[in-house]
Amino acid sequence: MTTTPFIGRTSMTRRSVLGAALAAGAAVPLAAVADPATARSAATRLVLPVPTGPYPVGTVSLHLVDRSRPDGIAGPGHFRELMATVWYPARGVQQYPVAPWMPAGALQAFLADAGFGDLPLLGPASAGHVGAPVRRSGRRLPVVVFSHGAHSHQGDHTVMVQELASHGYAVVTVAHQYDTYTEFPDGRVAVPVDDAGAPTLPGDFAADLRFVLGCVEQLAAGRNPDVGHRELPAGLLGSLDPQRMGALGWSKGGTATACAMLADERIRAGLSLDGPMLMKPPLTGDLDRPFMMMSAEFTRATDPAVAAFWSHLRGWRLDIRAQGAAHVSYGDNEALFPQVAKLLGWSEQQLQKVIGTLDPGQAVRIQQAYPLAFFDKHLRHCRGRLLDGPSPAFPAVTFLP
Repeated sequence: MTTTPFIGRTSMTRRSVLGAALAAGAAVPLAAVADPATARSAATRLVLPVPTGPYPVGTVSLHLVDRSRPDGIAGPGHFRELMATVWYPARGVQQYPVAPWMPAGALQAFLADAGFGDLPLLGPASAGHVGAPVRRSGRRLPVVVFSHGAHSHQGDHTVMVQELASHGYAVVTVAHQYDTYTEFPDGRVAVPVDDAGAPTLPGDFAADLRFVLGCVEQLAAGRNPDVGHRELPAGLLGSLDPQRMGALGWSKGGTATACAMLADERIRAGLSLDGPMLMKPPLTGDLDRPFMMMSAEFTRATDPAVAAFWSHLRGWRLDIRAQGAAHVSYGDNEALFPQVAKLLGWSEQQLQKVIGTLDPGQAVRIQQAYPLAFFDKHLRHCRGRLLDGPSPAFPAVTFLP
C-alpha cells in the first residue's frame, strides 16, 4: 500500500475536527473507556441511518483522469487523477454487496492521522449496493455532484448522498486528489498533503467538479469515462440527465460549489453546507441561478466573505441555520460521533464540543430533508412547502433574512 505523507495544516479540516474530538475526550481516547480491553475485544461497527426514499441504492466507483490538467506533483506525463463514486436508485440489489463508508486502506490512514489508530472501529456500511442495476423509468435521472471539505473524503456526507439516491437522483461524489483520503484501483492510498504547489484551493476543487460534469455527459451519451474501462452497472449508460445537474459541497467544498457554479452554467442549482466562501481570486460576478446556504459557523453576520457572496446572488436564494449546529453538523458526524462518544465514555458536554448542541437525531433529519427539498424544487420543479418558511417538524431550523 502506497500512501502520500500527511503534513498537518492549521485550517479548519476534518482532521482538526477529529483532533478536537480527542481533546474533548481529555486527549486520552482509550484511557477514557472504563475497560479498554473490553472495547478492543469486540471491534465496534459504526452505523449510518438508512435512507428514507422508496428506492434501494446502487453505487459504482470511477477512476478518472483529466488530461487537460497536467499534475506537477506526480511529475511529467501525469495528469489530474480523481476517484469518483456514482450513487443511484437501483433494482434487484439482493445479490450485490454493500459498499463501505470508506475503502479499508483509506479508512486506516484517516483514523491514524486523526489519532484514532488504536481505537477498534469498523467503518459503517453504506446503503449502496456495489454494481447493482440502475432502476430505469420513463425519464433520465437528475444529477448532483458533491465536493467534500478540506482534508476529508468523498464519503463524509454519505447520509445525505444516499438519501438523494433513494429518492431518484444520481449523485456523483468526488475525491479531490491531494486534499483527501481515497484509494485507487491499483491499491494506492492517497492522503492529504501540505504543499504550496498542490491543487487544493476552492478553485481547484471547482475545476474537478466541472471535469466531472463532463464525465456525466459522457455517461449520458453512452460512453464510459473510467480510464480502465471497468464494467459499469447495467443501465447506467444513458440513464443520467445532463440537462438537470446540480452541485453541493461542505466547507471548502461549499465554496467550490459556488466557484464552479459561477463558472459553469451546466450547474442549474447549488447548495453550500457551511462554506466559508473565501475565493481566490475574489468573487467578481453575479449568480442568477438558485443557490441555498445551510449555515452553521460561517454566517453572513460573522463572515464578510459569506455576506459578500450572498450579495452577488441575483436569482432564487435561501439561507437557513439550525440552532446549535457546529461546522460539522450537516454531515455524517451527527450520526457517527455519538456512537464514538459512547464507546469512549464521553459526557454529553464533551460530545457537544465536537458536534454542537443541535440534537443529533434532528440534525440527521435536517440533512435528509432540506437538500432533497432544494433539488426537488429546482431540478425536478416539484412543489413543496419545506423551503417556504419555518416548519414544526424542524423547530431548530431558522430562516435567515
